[in-house]
Amino acid sequence: MSKIHELNEVLADQIAAGEVIERPASIVKELVENSLDANSKQIDIIVSQSGLDSIRIIDDGAGILPDDVPIAFKRHATSKIASREDLFKVKSLGFRGEALPSIASVADVVLCTSTGDETGTKFQIRGGVVQSNQPAQARRGTDITVTDLFFNTPARLKYLKSPQTELTQITDIVDRLALANPSVAISFMHNDHEILRTPGNGNLQQVIAAIYGISNARKMVKFDGEDADFMISGYTSLPEATRSSRQYISIMINHRYIRNFQLTKALIQGYGSKLMVGRYPISVLDIELDPVLVDVNVHPAKREVRISKEEQLGQLIATTIRQRIAQENLIPDALDQFGNESIDYGQLQRNLNEVSQQYPVTENSNEKNNERKNKSEIKPVMAITPIVIEKQSELVTPQMQSFDQKYQQEQAASPFGEKNSDDASLVTKPSSVELELGESDKSQERFPTLQYLGQFHGTFLLAQAEDGLYILDQHAAQERINYEYYRQAIGEVSTDQQNLLVPLVLDYPTTDAMKINEHLDVLQQVGINPEPFGQNSFIFRSHPTWFKEGQEESTIREMIDWTINDGQLSIAQFLEKTAIMMSCKRAIKANHYLNAQQADALLKKLPECENPFNCPHGRPVLVHFADTDLEKMFKRIQDSHSAFAGEFDDHEF
Repeated sequence: MSKIHELNEVLADQIAAGEVIERPASIVKELVENSLDANSKQIDIIVSQSGLDSIRIIDDGAGILPDDVPIAFKRHATSKIASREDLFKVKSLGFRGEALPSIASVADVVLCTSTGDETGTKFQIRGGVVQSNQPAQARRGTDITVTDLFFNTPARLKYLKSPQTELTQITDIVDRLALANPSVAISFMHNDHEILRTPGNGNLQQVIAAIYGISNARKMVKFDGEDADFMISGYTSLPEATRSSRQYISIMINHRYIRNFQLTKALIQGYGSKLMVGRYPISVLDIELDPVLVDVNVHPAKREVRISKEEQLGQLIATTIRQRIAQENLIPDALDQFGNESIDYGQLQRNLNEVSQQYPVTENSNEKNNERKNKSEIKPVMAITPIVIEKQSELVTPQMQSFDQKYQQEQAASPFGEKNSDDASLVTKPSSVELELGESDKSQERFPTLQYLGQFHGTFLLAQAEDGLYILDQHAAQERINYEYYRQAIGEVSTDQQNLLVPLVLDYPTTDAMKINEHLDVLQQVGINPEPFGQNSFIFRSHPTWFKEGQEESTIREMIDWTINDGQLSIAQFLEKTAIMMSCKRAIKANHYLNAQQADALLKKLPECENPFNCPHGRPVLVHFADTDLEKMFKRIQDSHSAFAGEFDDHEF
C-alpha cells in the first residue's frame, strides 16, 4: 500500500493558514488589504473581544461578482496576477490567493458583497465547507464577518496571548495600514468603542495626529526627495520628540508597510549627532518606486521585501533627512535631556553640610581630627545616603580585575555612616605600638587613597597615590556614587510625592496607551501615577521627589517607555533601570568645572562605593599610570633590550 498520498483540500488550507493566519491581527491585515485592493474609500473595522469573538470588515470597494464568490475561497484563486511576468511587477497588496481560503479553513465566514450593478451575494463557509450561497440585497462593496476562530484547530488557541495583547497587535496593524493609505477613511471599533478614525482626505499629518496624538504630530516635519529610481516623502519628528525603540518608524513601499533594517538604519543616520544615542524618531516614510525594483514574494505574510538598488535608496533617505533636519538647527534642543545648567555651588555647600553631619567619613584616628576641623570647607558634588552593598560581579574587565586584586581587602566597605558591629569581620589593624616601632599600616586597601591634583578640560580629575597617577572621569565617578544610593533609596522614597504646578499631559498612540493601562500597578509602585485624560492621553499631577528639577517630563517619558518597550518588568527590574537613569541624570556633566574642595569631596566618596571602578553603564571610572609607566614614557628608565639601555647609567636624573 502506498505511503504517499495527496492531502485533501481542507487540510492543505489549514496547513497554509498556519503560515498566513497566525492570530486575529493576521485576519484583519489580510481582509483590509483586500478592501484596499478593491479601491475602497471607506473601510470600517469592527472587532469584538480582541477578534476572538468576531471580526467584521465593511468597505465600499468594487465588490465581487456572484459567480466569482465561490472561486474566491478556493486556494490560489486571485484576480491580481495572471502570468509569471506579473509576479515581478506586483502593484496590489495581495496576489497569492491564500487569504480567504486560509481564513475559511479555521473559522466561520459570512460574506455579503455586490458590485452595485446587479443583485448581491451572501456566502457562508465554515471550516472550508460551504454552508450556503444565495442572492441577497447588498450595497456596493463587501461586508465580511469572521467568527469562531480556530474552532477546529484548538491547539492554535493556546499560542494566542492575552486579549489585551491580541488587541494591541490588531491596533498596530490598523495604524500601519492607515499611515500607508491616508486617502482612505478608516475607522476601527472594538467592543463598541472607537479606537481610530482617519479622515481619508490624503493629509498624512492628520492621520499621524489621530494615531500618535496632536502634540507629537506638531513636532514632526515634512520631507521629500527623489532620484532617477525612487521618490520618497513623509514626516519625521524633531529630535526632542524621540522614543527608545525603532517601532515608531513606519516604512511603506508603494503603500505597503514593510520591515527593513537597512532603510531604518539609513533614516536614523540622517539625524547624525542631533539624535541622542539610544533614541529613535517617530517617522513615516513612503517610498514610491517601479514595482520591477521590489520583490514582495519573499515572506508568507509579505512583511519583508527584497529591494533592488537598496544601497542607493538608503543614501537618498539619509541625505534627505539630513538636509531637512539641518534646516531646523536643533542641536540645542538635543541637549535639554542632559541638562546643561551651571553648578549651584551654594546648594552643593548645603548638601555637604547635611551629609557631613549625618554620614561622617571614617578615616584613621589621626585624620579624623583634621576632617572635623575642615568639615565645613569640603563641598561634595551630591548628597549621599546609605546604600546596599552589591555583588562584585561588575568587575569584568581585565583592568578592573587586576585593580581589584591589588587593593583587595577581607571585607567590603560598610554603608556610609555605619560601623560594623561584628568585630570578627573587621580587618585587623596593626596596634599603635607596632606603628610607633616604625611598621607602617600594611593592611591591604581595596581602593587607593587619592590626592587631588587638578582638573582637565572640566571633565577629568587628576589625582595621585603612592603607586602613580590616576585620571578619573568625574561624570562616571558620580554616576557610580549616585547609583549605589538610588539602588535602595529610590524604592524607599517612591511614595514621597511633589505636586506639579501645572499638570503634565502626555499623548500616546492607542497601542502604547493599552500597554500603559496594562502595567499601571507597576508604574504606581515606583511613584508614577498616570490618570486617563481622554482616549489615549494621560495626566500626571505629581512626581516622586527624587526627580531632578527641570527634567520631570523627560524622566516620566523614559520610565513610561520602559513599560511600553520592555513589556512586563518586575518591580526590582524597574527600580534597577530607574536607579541607573537617575544616577546619570543627577551626575555632573563634562565641562563643569569643580573647585578643589568639590573635587576632593568626590574622591573621598568614591572609595566608599562597593564597586568604584565602573559606572552603571560599564564605562571605567578611572585609569592608572604607574610610576614606572611614566618613567618609561619620559625615558627615565630603559627596557633591558633597548638600544639605549645602560647609556645613561652614570648620569644623575
